[in-house]
Amino acid sequence: MAATLPATQYDKDEALRSGPLGRPPRMLRAAPWADTAFSVLAHSAAIVTLLLLAGIIGSLIVGAAPAIQEYGLSFLWRSEWDPVKNQYGGLVMIYGTLATSLIALVIAVPVSFGIALFLTELSPKWLRRPLGTAIELLAAVPSIVYGMWGLLVFSPVLSQYVQQPLQRLIGNTPVLKQLVSGAPVGIGILSAGIILAIMIIPFIAAVMRDVFEVTPPLLKESAYGLGSTTWEVVFKVVLPYTKTGVIGGIMLGLGRALGETMAVTFVIGNFNQLRSLSLFEAANSITSALANEFAEASEGLHQASLIYLGLVLFFITFVVLSLSKLLLAQLKKGEGTKT
Repeated sequence: MAATLPATQYDKDEALRSGPLGRPPRMLRAAPWADTAFSVLAHSAAIVTLLLLAGIIGSLIVGAAPAIQEYGLSFLWRSEWDPVKNQYGGLVMIYGTLATSLIALVIAVPVSFGIALFLTELSPKWLRRPLGTAIELLAAVPSIVYGMWGLLVFSPVLSQYVQQPLQRLIGNTPVLKQLVSGAPVGIGILSAGIILAIMIIPFIAAVMRDVFEVTPPLLKESAYGLGSTTWEVVFKVVLPYTKTGVIGGIMLGLGRALGETMAVTFVIGNFNQLRSLSLFEAANSITSALANEFAEASEGLHQASLIYLGLVLFFITFVVLSLSKLLLAQLKKGEGTKT
């Protein structure tokens, strides 16, 4: 005689076979039309995004076609920008964009890392929330306010307490004097880079703080239990675990720095000549040139050259994003190779 299951076990097995309320499990599946509609919407969103990207690139290429035909790639290293003579080159704007963004990153990344480290590892609980909120509020300040503050308040301070002392200190050094030559008026590449750094610190710091907080507490507590210091826990546990998010935050800040317009326009000087590599020299950026000249640019080569600058900025952003992806891929390759 075959053994029978207990009543309780039999009821459980029967419920699993029949599903809730005695209906077959297949009746509980979502209707096929809902899955189809969701799939169509998801695919449509992806396709629309790609079409928008292709449309932007196409419109830039079409608008810049006269300048591309006239100058080709030599536009990238031509320094002359003279609407009167109808001669254009993008070197000054490209250099100003890259130089100010580099200065901003050099300043903002260490400061943002320190802020995120303090908020997640060292700050007392009563200070953590108000300090984090105050830093995030900096991101809500309009860029034009940063520009006005930089022009009216920061530039005189920079000139008197930074530029003039630097010129007295290293103004006669054979190589370094090239970086501090020029009139110390507080307007130029250095001023624009510092203003950009102040602007992107909240973005990078907020992302770093959020990714640091997702590190499993068990990993950090285990490291502390083995005698690690806070510095060792951060660099050997937290950073390896969150490197993707950290690099993403840095790229977010770099993208903001490359595309910033109004704040840079106020303090960079808007000078279309490259007389030296001094950080104190007035210069120009791609976004500032577009903001200042596009509304008054005549149709033809002038307008096409400005659109060409926009295409170059798009390409710079694409290259930066690609390099960050390659860096992340190299970091993932190296995982597990070090002990």
